[in-house]
Amino acid sequence: MLRKKIPQGRGLLILPCNSIHMLFMRFSIDAVYIDENYRVKKIVKNLPPWLGMSICAGAHAVIELAAGEADRLNFKIGSKIYF
Repeated sequence: MLRKKIPQGRGLLILPCNSIHMLFMRFSIDAVYIDENYRVKKIVKNLPPWLGMSICAGAHAVIELAAGEADRLNFKIGSKIYF
């Protein structure tokens, strides 16, 4: 919150977490929800600032990325993410 942007190639891992809100955000993001095995459960693209909300039942964590990064990184439901 209150940041000006998330740089390309960077993100924020929030865990445990299965829902997010966009209050006090200044820019849109992509939200990538993952399970305990780091498999993608849900992708929410271009979540708008201030009004956006998102939830994913059964998610263990969420990765917040700059809008467009989920496509650039070719994330797909079921893909495994390696850190």
